[in-house]
Amino acid sequence: MAKILIAEDEQDIRDLITFTLRFAGHEVTAVANGAEAVEKAIEIVPDLILLDVRMPKMNGYQACEQIKKKASTKHIPVVFLSAKGQESEVRAGMQAGAIDYILKPFAPDKLTERVSELLAQNQ
Repeated sequence: MAKILIAEDEQDIRDLITFTLRFAGHEVTAVANGAEAVEKAIEIVPDLILLDVRMPKMNGYQACEQIKKKASTKHIPVVFLSAKGQESEVRAGMQAGAIDYILKPFAPDKLTERVSELLAQNQ
Protein backbone atom coordinates (compact mmCIF):
# COMPACT_ATOMS: atom_id res chain seq x y z
CA MET A 1 0.00 0.00 0.00
CA ALA A 2 1.19 3.53 0.74
CA LYS A 3 4.24 4.87 2.54
CA ILE A 4 3.01 7.16 5.35
CA LEU A 5 4.98 9.44 7.67
CA ILE A 6 3.47 10.33 11.05
CA ALA A 7 4.73 13.11 13.33
CA GLU A 8 3.10 12.99 16.77
CA ASP A 9 4.78 13.85 20.06
CA GLU A 10 2.46 11.79 22.29
CA GLN A 11 3.77 8.21 22.31
CA ASP A 12 0.37 6.54 22.91
CA ILE A 13 -1.28 8.38 20.01
CA ARG A 14 1.74 7.80 17.77
CA ASP A 15 1.60 4.06 18.56
CA LEU A 16 -2.17 3.89 17.95
CA ILE A 17 -1.91 5.63 14.57
CA THR A 18 1.08 3.49 13.57
CA PHE A 19 -0.68 0.26 14.54
CA THR A 20 -3.92 1.30 12.83
CA LEU A 21 -2.30 2.22 9.53
CA ARG A 22 0.06 -0.79 9.51
CA PHE A 23 -2.94 -3.05 10.16
CA ALA A 24 -4.54 -1.47 7.08
CA GLY A 25 -1.45 -2.51 5.08
CA HIS A 26 0.52 0.72 4.93
CA GLU A 27 4.24 1.17 5.50
CA VAL A 28 4.48 3.60 8.41
CA THR A 29 7.38 5.69 9.71
CA ALA A 30 6.71 7.56 12.95
CA VAL A 31 8.63 10.48 14.47
CA ALA A 32 8.13 12.56 17.61
CA ASN A 33 8.48 16.17 16.44
CA GLY A 34 8.28 18.53 13.50
CA ALA A 35 12.02 18.77 12.89
CA GLU A 36 12.27 14.98 12.58
CA ALA A 37 9.26 15.03 10.24
CA VAL A 38 11.04 17.38 7.83
CA GLU A 39 14.21 15.25 7.90
CA LYS A 40 12.32 11.97 7.39
CA ALA A 41 10.13 13.41 4.63
CA ILE A 42 13.27 14.27 2.66
CA GLU A 43 14.83 10.89 3.41
CA ILE A 44 11.90 8.56 2.62
CA VAL A 45 9.61 10.72 0.39
CA PRO A 46 6.33 9.24 1.69
CA ASP A 47 3.00 9.14 -0.16
CA LEU A 48 1.25 10.98 2.70
CA ILE A 49 2.30 12.88 5.83
CA LEU A 50 0.19 13.14 8.99
CA LEU A 51 1.33 15.96 11.30
CA ASP A 52 0.24 16.86 14.80
CA VAL A 53 0.03 20.63 15.26
CA ARG A 54 1.50 21.04 18.75
CA MET A 55 4.93 19.40 18.85
CA PRO A 56 8.34 20.23 20.29
CA LYS A 57 11.30 21.58 18.26
CA MET A 58 9.06 22.62 15.34
CA ASN A 59 5.28 22.73 15.30
CA GLY A 60 3.24 21.08 12.57
CA TYR A 61 2.58 24.29 10.66
CA GLN A 62 6.30 25.09 10.51
CA ALA A 63 7.13 21.52 9.48
CA CYS A 64 4.51 21.62 6.72
CA GLU A 65 5.87 24.92 5.42
CA GLN A 66 9.41 23.47 5.34
CA ILE A 67 8.22 20.32 3.55
CA LYS A 68 6.35 22.41 0.96
CA LYS A 69 9.45 24.57 0.28
CA LYS A 70 11.61 21.64 -0.81
CA ALA A 71 11.44 20.51 -4.44
CA SER A 72 11.74 16.84 -3.44
CA THR A 73 8.82 16.94 -0.97
CA LYS A 74 6.49 19.76 -2.05
CA HIS A 75 4.22 17.33 -3.92
CA ILE A 76 3.52 15.18 -0.83
CA PRO A 77 0.01 15.63 0.60
CA VAL A 78 0.07 16.76 4.25
CA VAL A 79 -2.79 16.23 6.72
CA PHE A 80 -2.99 17.75 10.18
CA LEU A 81 -4.19 15.73 13.16
CA SER A 82 -5.14 18.00 16.03
CA ALA A 83 -7.40 18.41 19.03
CA LYS A 84 -7.56 22.11 18.17
CA GLY A 85 -10.51 22.48 15.83
CA GLN A 86 -11.10 26.22 15.87
CA GLU A 87 -11.62 27.75 12.47
CA SER A 88 -8.42 29.81 12.82
CA GLU A 89 -6.40 26.62 13.49
CA VAL A 90 -7.87 24.82 10.49
CA ARG A 91 -7.27 27.88 8.29
CA ALA A 92 -3.65 28.11 9.47
CA GLY A 93 -3.14 24.44 8.59
CA MET A 94 -4.52 24.89 5.10
CA GLN A 95 -2.45 28.05 4.58
CA ALA A 96 0.66 26.09 5.58
CA GLY A 97 -0.06 23.71 2.70
CA ALA A 98 -2.20 20.89 4.13
CA ILE A 99 -4.93 19.17 2.14
CA ASP A 100 -7.00 18.15 5.19
CA TYR A 101 -7.40 18.61 8.92
CA ILE A 102 -8.56 15.66 11.04
CA LEU A 103 -9.75 16.33 14.57
CA LYS A 104 -8.71 14.23 17.57
CA PRO A 105 -10.08 12.11 19.02
CA PHE A 106 -10.87 9.97 16.01
CA ALA A 107 -12.01 6.39 15.61
CA PRO A 108 -9.23 4.22 14.14
CA ASP A 109 -11.52 2.87 11.39
CA LYS A 110 -12.50 6.43 10.41
CA LEU A 111 -8.83 7.42 10.22
CA THR A 112 -8.07 4.46 7.96
CA GLU A 113 -11.04 5.32 5.77
CA ARG A 114 -10.05 8.99 5.47
CA VAL A 115 -6.40 8.13 4.73
CA SER A 116 -7.55 5.76 1.95
CA GLU A 117 -9.75 8.50 0.47
CA LEU A 118 -6.94 11.06 0.58
CA LEU A 119 -4.45 8.67 -1.00
CA ALA A 120 -6.91 7.88 -3.80
CA GLN A 121 -7.52 11.59 -4.43
CA ASN A 122 -3.81 12.42 -4.54
CA GLN A 123 -2.38 9.69 -6.74
